[in-house]
Amino acid sequence: MTVIETERLILRKMDFRDEDNLMKIFSDPIAMRFYPSTKTREDAKKWIQWNLNNYEKHSAGLWICEFKENGDFVGMCGIVPQIVDEQHEMEIGYLLVREHWGKGLATEAAKASRDFGFNVLKLNRLISMIYKLNTPSIRVAERVGMTFEKETLIRGRETLVYSIEKSV
Repeated sequence: MTVIETERLILRKMDFRDEDNLMKIFSDPIAMRFYPSTKTREDAKKWIQWNLNNYEKHSAGLWICEFKENGDFVGMCGIVPQIVDEQHEMEIGYLLVREHWGKGLATEAAKASRDFGFNVLKLNRLISMIYKLNTPSIRVAERVGMTFEKETLIRGRETLVYSIEKSV
């Protein structure tokens, strides 16, 4: 089910048929270098279930990103609940297949997710939690209008928090 359309992408809800596509990212040590480790197929199934639960509970989650023109899998992007320094937050997250890096697709999907968060979900604030060495993700956050807020420890890792407030 399509949730968002951008110039080049369709963002849709993920389901268990997406396991193989998710493994294109999860099994790639370079794509996953800013995560604690790569993920197994079992992890992918849990990831899908987590997102299905988020859709139900929060009307958002990570959505599958596909090219409009041919339906090819690009990655995932969306809005997920997080806890940062004991505060409930909604985060824009993105993970793309490595072959699609550097094409502006993460920024395109993240901007659409930002707009969905503000206009559809009526959120007043969004964040992105970024491992401090992940310069490409920092650039995406800045391109969608986020600014550096703070550095904190999340699951024992030095993490930068970027945020944006809804403009009135």
